[in-house]
Amino acid sequence: MARPGPKPALAVGGVPMVLRVLGAVEAARPRVVVGPDTLAGLLPPDVIVTMESPPAGGPAAAAAAGLAVRLPDHGPRPDIVVLLAADLPFLTADAVDTLVAAARDGGRPVDGAVAVDGDGREQWLCGAWSVAALRARISQVGELSGTSLRALLGGLTATHVRLADVAQPTPTFDCDTVDDLNRAEEMTHGRA
Repeated sequence: MARPGPKPALAVGGVPMVLRVLGAVEAARPRVVVGPDTLAGLLPPDVIVTMESPPAGGPAAAAAAGLAVRLPDHGPRPDIVVLLAADLPFLTADAVDTLVAAARDGGRPVDGAVAVDGDGREQWLCGAWSVAALRARISQVGELSGTSLRALLGGLTATHVRLADVAQPTPTFDCDTVDDLNRAEEMTHGRA
């Protein structure tokens, strides 16, 4: 039986997954969530909520919508954006810091950093990217509705980062199914 409500609002360890992910980027400003308006009441007041166009247009369209949010005229403009799924209940601030540091690596020409799982597969919904490189790539791709993040971000030069080395359970564990959510709940209780 499926659990009710938008997936990011589902709780692991009593905390909605979207709030767990936002906690991992607590120091970041601005923080933008791309999703349904129904999430707004759940989120801290400083979080900006927007929606991709068309609604349910997929992760590449969501990335573009988040990047297109009009920011306040005061304060510095971010040069790195962190793209994260809202269903990563074990994401940590250390994992995000590791991704951002890899994306800023001045020793090599990179456009960003993407997390890889234990099998070496890119986890496109867990990465840090140069805002300039991401904007340029979005304009190159054109139609984003229905476009995967692999198609969007795979055209960029990325450092691969094994976040399993940063924390356990691995920060890239995502909850795509009810079984995943139940497993995350079990892992949460096992950590206590």
